[in-house]
Amino acid sequence: MIRKILGLAILALLVSCGGDDGPPPAPEGAELVFPDENSECTTGTSVNETLSQVTFQWKASKNTESYTLSVVNLDTNVPQTISTSTTSASLSIAKGTPFAWSVTSRSSRSDQVASSETWLFYNAGSQTTYPPFPAQLVNPPSGSTVLKNIANEVVLEWEGADVDNDVASFDVFFSASNPPESFVGTTSARTMKLPVVVESATVYYWKVITTDQEGNTSDSGVFEFKVY
Repeated sequence: MIRKILGLAILALLVSCGGDDGPPPAPEGAELVFPDENSECTTGTSVNETLSQVTFQWKASKNTESYTLSVVNLDTNVPQTISTSTTSASLSIAKGTPFAWSVTSRSSRSDQVASSETWLFYNAGSQTTYPPFPAQLVNPPSGSTVLKNIANEVVLEWEGADVDNDVASFDVFFSASNPPESFVGTTSARTMKLPVVVESATVYYWKVITTDQEGNTSDSGVFEFKVY
């Protein structure tokens, strides 16, 4: 009997010491450092007439073994990516061009990943002033299905910025055809939302043209969503 009790006690001790500790901790999102958000990057090293090499930097994130840097050319929507175990990486990118960049944190101990914020910047070129950044369409998310409100409306929302800080207005185009050709309104630089009338069971397309005080423009590209 004593041996049986002692055996059960040892088994319980082993179970308590070697029990399930839960899943490994997931990586956390990195904090971006450079190039600064909504800035002109002037520190790149010239590669040729059209390209310069820019070094991207971010802070180390917890539970992370490697990072994937993604840099998207906002004129072409073509991404460049590079993976590294350090907190910086260099890429050759087009001069005088707007970019969006972000960092994804990864760990071999977890199947989860974490994304940083996305920052916009212009890679310096020969120009002294820059067009505004293409508006970043926020709501409704592209490809989503949404409910209209009691007024049969959906509110379009976006974010806009400019290196020169001289955005003048936003022109919104919206329709059930792609590309959206119906002009539905202009908002001031401080207003980045606009309600539009919609019908149920319909797919809609929309985009925003940003204009600065010098007449420069940029095109957000087209988003789509469906109304219940």
